[in-house]
Amino acid sequence: MPGKGRREQRQEERATFGRRGTATRYRMRQKLVAFGDDFWIEDENGQRAFKVDGKMLRVRDTLFFEDMQGQTVCKIQEKLLRVKDTMTIEGPNDERLATVRKALITPLRDRWVVKIGDGPDLNVQGNLLSLEYTIGEGGNKIAEVSRKWFRIADTYGVQIEPGQNDIVILAVTVAIDMMAHD
Repeated sequence: MPGKGRREQRQEERATFGRRGTATRYRMRQKLVAFGDDFWIEDENGQRAFKVDGKMLRVRDTLFFEDMQGQTVCKIQEKLLRVKDTMTIEGPNDERLATVRKALITPLRDRWVVKIGDGPDLNVQGNLLSLEYTIGEGGNKIAEVSRKWFRIADTYGVQIEPGQNDIVILAVTVAIDMMAHD
């Protein structure tokens, strides 16, 4: 039965991303993401999880993600001289973790492609301006971004499926936020 596969997939998504799901949750602030600014990403309990340190450099702007011990875990750099919006996410040793790129043709909804360094590509679809979108691998949702979970203005949440690289997903979210709200 073709409907049964989709029904099972929705049940699995609810078990992960539902109210009592197993997804890891983070809280982020919209429009505080800017080069030269610093801000905190908090976990679902309101505890600071990562610091995002904005640096204005001569050649290109960079955001550094730091853990609670002040160690750089990744950085986001905008690509210069590109036709499409593109940002690169690099690890602490300058290895490329991901490249975030806006799709050239987006007829109905915003669509972005994330090229993962050593893994499958991710697709980002939804309404990025209102911060309601999903990040998926193939047909499976691995993260969800939404502002509907918070009543605080300019705040949105990111839910990440267990087993994913939280830092990469959070960095992708910040990069998309910056490019979509430029």
